[in-house]
Amino acid sequence: MELWELMVIAVGLSMDAFAIAICKGLSVNKIEKKHMIITGLWFGGAQAVMPLIGYLLGAGFQSFIESIDHWIAFILLGLIGIGMIRESKQEAKSLDDSFSAKAMLPLSIANSIDALVVGVSFAFLKVNIIPSILLIGTVTFLFSAFGVWLGNKFGEKYCSKAEFAGGIILILMGTRILLTHTGVI
Repeated sequence: MELWELMVIAVGLSMDAFAIAICKGLSVNKIEKKHMIITGLWFGGAQAVMPLIGYLLGAGFQSFIESIDHWIAFILLGLIGIGMIRESKQEAKSLDDSFSAKAMLPLSIANSIDALVVGVSFAFLKVNIIPSILLIGTVTFLFSAFGVWLGNKFGEKYCSKAEFAGGIILILMGTRILLTHTGVI
């Protein structure tokens, strides 16, 4: 997998965190730099750890399903993308204004389940995992920190658009993987 492809996946995965970060920014009256850093660290950290866990799980099963790995990547990325698009159409959930570990840990874990699944796909595609998770974590950190600021300044209208865009990106990447591995492109 090329760097630009990993970057596109990193951006797609970070859109969920970005949308939640925008909503977190909406929840505070006066934003501080620590809000942006805390959010970036929680979401970026979770988005980096979960693909590693998925990769390790997927590597154990790789030899059994190597002949259909591209289909698995296509289906998993497509399902995640469809889920993100569906969530973007739902009414925004209200979030509390706490940035404590008690508030951020469940959000970051729930938000990064899709990254776990992408990590499984990475194992099947034999992606170099360390640079990949560093890129995903960094991109998510930056998007999340910016999302808190953006949400505080501009409001609710960007939450669903970010989630929708992330879903489209993941579906397109899954389709590209399938078409590349089946020889269509």
